[in-house]
Amino acid sequence: MKMKTLKISLVAAAVIVTGLISCGKEEVPPPPPPPSVSVTDSIEIPFSTSHYTFYSLKDSAIVNATDSATSQWDFGILFVNIIINSHASGPGNGGVITKMGLFDTCTTAPLSGYSYDTTSTNLAIDAGLTTGWYNYDLNTHVFSPKAGEYFLIKTADGHYAKLEILSVDYAGYTPPNPTPDSLIYTFRYNYQADGSGNF
Repeated sequence: MKMKTLKISLVAAAVIVTGLISCGKEEVPPPPPPPSVSVTDSIEIPFSTSHYTFYSLKDSAIVNATDSATSQWDFGILFVNIIINSHASGPGNGGVITKMGLFDTCTTAPLSGYSYDTTSTNLAIDAGLTTGWYNYDLNTHVFSPKAGEYFLIKTADGHYAKLEILSVDYAGYTPPNPTPDSLIYTFRYNYQADGSGNF
């Protein structure tokens, strides 16, 4: 009788110890995902040029034009035209969803539903004079990003970002000169390095 009681006690103790170990494992939370990187940047683009200026969201830097045929850049700008490294514009896996709303309240990018640069004139980001991402004043010749419009971007290497153009300023422009020397694009974005669409 004592031996049976001892066996039952040992089994019960083993169950309790196993339960404590299991509970201990469950109490250790998984490490939180890395936060997205938040960047505000400006790039200066020559006004009179036929070449795009390329930018990497991962590196927060302009990419040399000699790397235009690689996946090292995510978007390029030429005057008001913005290309994404995808399909007709480059070898990357980039894409764009144009959104209207508050940039700061967007916390997740979808994993599908992106538009691509299907041809050199059919771009994912609309740059049309009346339909595009900007407003243009025919009297002052100033253009500015439309309020409340921002972009969800799938990058060339398959990561996700959200980007908002804050302003476009002329540099080296003194009327009545017909054109400025360059354009200064100021924008902000969040880039998620962990492969998720969480910002």
